[in-house]
Amino acid sequence: MPGESVPAAPVSAVSLKRVPLSEQVRRTLLDGLLNGRWRPGDRIIERHIAQELDVSHGPVREALRDLQAMQLVDVIPNKGARVRELTPDYLAAVYPVRAALERLAGQLAVGRLGGDVSELEPHLDLLHQAARDGDTDLQIHCAVEFHREIVRSAGNEVLLRNWESLAIELWTRLSLQWLRTELHENAEDHVAIVDAFRRQDPYVGRMLELHVLEYAHKPIGMP
Repeated sequence: MPGESVPAAPVSAVSLKRVPLSEQVRRTLLDGLLNGRWRPGDRIIERHIAQELDVSHGPVREALRDLQAMQLVDVIPNKGARVRELTPDYLAAVYPVRAALERLAGQLAVGRLGGDVSELEPHLDLLHQAARDGDTDLQIHCAVEFHREIVRSAGNEVLLRNWESLAIELWTRLSLQWLRTELHENAEDHVAIVDAFRRQDPYVGRMLELHVLEYAHKPIGMP
């Protein structure tokens, strides 16, 4: 049965100097999801988090709303927040949306980059290194950063904001933990994408779309 327990060791309060308080609380909650503090069905109790971090309820409530927007929790009036169940069907629904966004990103970025792939190549090199080392965490991070760089290069803040709202890296990690999906090593798949940007291929957007959609039909956790 889903629990409401609070771990014996409280979360340490984070520095208040550089980022908004609600953002710090949100990061703490995300860390808790990733490190197994909360599992699907568990309640996240607002007053406990506020006490642990020595903050008011306002920033915690705002952070929980952010997690609700990311579809990580369900917030029910007068009942609090509960971690959502992650299902293969939900992941399958995310990929077509992501694919459409990345197709547009590729179409916009190819002209802006003008054949200069110097910002993409370091991510590709790290992805190959992670694959050789069998480093799952680094593989996930490098793959997401590779795609994030393309979306960022499109120069469209609305596009980037919508892409970021999919919380791709987080959902990938959670799918590996909660659904025990398999990691697909796809460093080589990204080589062709870099080559397409280098030669300013007008169809690179479609290439990105197909690249993402390929994973919608596989029980995997790798972007």
